[in-house]
Amino acid sequence: MSLLNQKTVSKTVSISGIGLHTGEKVNLCIKPSSPNTGIIFKRIDVKNMSNEVNPLFYNVCETNLCTTISNDKGVQVSTIEHLMAAFYGLGIDNVIVELDNKEVPILDGSAKNWIDLIQKVGLRDSNNPIKIIKIEKKVEIKKNEKFISVDQSNVSLDIDFEIVYPGCLIGTQRNKVNVFNDNLNDIFNSRTFCKFEDIEKLKSMGLAKGGNLKNAIVVDGNKILNDSGLRNKKEFVNHKILDCMGDLYLSGFKIVGSVVTSQGGHSLTNELLRKVFSDKSNYSVIELKGKSLPHSLVKKYHLKSIA
Repeated sequence: MSLLNQKTVSKTVSISGIGLHTGEKVNLCIKPSSPNTGIIFKRIDVKNMSNEVNPLFYNVCETNLCTTISNDKGVQVSTIEHLMAAFYGLGIDNVIVELDNKEVPILDGSAKNWIDLIQKVGLRDSNNPIKIIKIEKKVEIKKNEKFISVDQSNVSLDIDFEIVYPGCLIGTQRNKVNVFNDNLNDIFNSRTFCKFEDIEKLKSMGLAKGGNLKNAIVVDGNKILNDSGLRNKKEFVNHKILDCMGDLYLSGFKIVGSVVTSQGGHSLTNELLRKVFSDKSNYSVIELKGKSLPHSLVKKYHLKSIA
């Protein structure tokens, strides 16, 4: 299978679960799709109007504790980031995601179940080359102590992420990953998390109705309430990297660049993408052509600029 050809799932896979914030049951299918169609979310519970929503940065309508996208008719799909990160990490370019409710199921709070589900059926290759977005110059956003930037990188997407949660077990954590070359198991397996003291506030806002210890890590001061503890030493920051991967895939293509952020999140990542794409000198869209080689050799491929 060529790393440089567009891919989809080999056959339809289905799963059911509840939404983290709605608490409502949802049935979801991931279906194969043709090259150059991209990723499409389709709300099959919506009748008599446009029910397809494209997961692109300019369709993001809400970033409060999850990423929500909407089409021009107001049809929404929320909490897409873990599934989008799985698509990114597995190299999936084209699929149709059908669901019968607003929110993508949270499953275990990570991307592990998505990865396992898709890997059971495998991927189908095409003869169409992939396209990438190559960052050409530094773009950054600063908001007091929070910041995010993206700069040039020769062959990869690097994400350097820091979180700061003073006064509790989470504390300050930092990790850096090379998305195209590193083993991402710890990233995919890392669950969403919250502080125990924030739960009632979230529920008063109409959020986290489906949250429990089976799909989220809950931290109470200096202890973790989940009996199983952490899956890896940096699970908190690794989950933030997972979210960042999923949100970055709303660029439409895989990105070659270097992202650095401290105390970032869905909103800041979306703002970064909007700023990057507001100026065409910030990036190039490139079509990759060549034989199957390791990602580290991408720079040796023939690169054909298409934008």
